[in-house]
Formats: sequence, C-alpha cells, structure tokens
Amino acid sequence: MNYEKQEFSSPLAPPQERRAHPRLTLQVQIELRVDGEEVPFRLETSDLSKGGCYIQTMMPLSEGTYLHLTLWINDSPVRVRAKVVTRHPQFGNGIMFLEFQGDGKRLLERYLDALTA
Repeated sequence: MNYEKQEFSSPLAPPQERRAHPRLTLQVQIELRVDGEEVPFRLETSDLSKGGCYIQTMMPLSEGTYLHLTLWINDSPVRVRAKVVTRHPQFGNGIMFLEFQGDGKRLLERYLDALTA
C-alpha cells in the first residue's frame, strides 16, 4: 500500500481529510458477502457516505477484500461492489464503494442529500 506524505502547517495541525464525501453517523441495514463465499453477514453501518461506509465487527475482514453489499435505503435494496480499505482489529472495517448496480448510486445520493439538507 502506498502512503502519501502529509504536510502540516504546524506541529499541532490535524491531518488533511482524505475522504471525497462527508460521512454521517448513520445506522443502515447492510448485508455483505465476501467474493467467492455464499454466506452473507448481516450488520448495520456505523457511518455512511456516498463513497463508502464503516461497519463494526469483532472479526474484521482483511484489507483488500472485495465484497458484494446490499444496503437497505428506505426499504429499497442498493447493491454495491466494494472493497475493504481499513481494518481495525476487534473493532471494524472501512469499506469503499466501487460500483453500484442499477440506480443504486442515485438512491443513496438522494437519501444522504435529504438528511443533510
């Protein structure tokens, strides 16, 4: 994994935000299935954005794991191909959305936009 060198204006300055989309603390039902496996996990997100989510789990997945997700937004399934991008042992995973099926991206964006309006 390549790391980008962070520049700080002062020693106490916070690191630069790398996320492309703001995240909301939001619990949404999610079903995830690891590529090549048939058994899904059913959880809730702890935060959600247009570009990804975070899930809390005692047995986090390895970074780089590809997933098929279904988010339940207003009783509508939003199906997404995704990738695990962060792993925090005994706590959870950060997941980046890669590709939405159908109009899933539009549904998610409308849902999140309505919450922040």
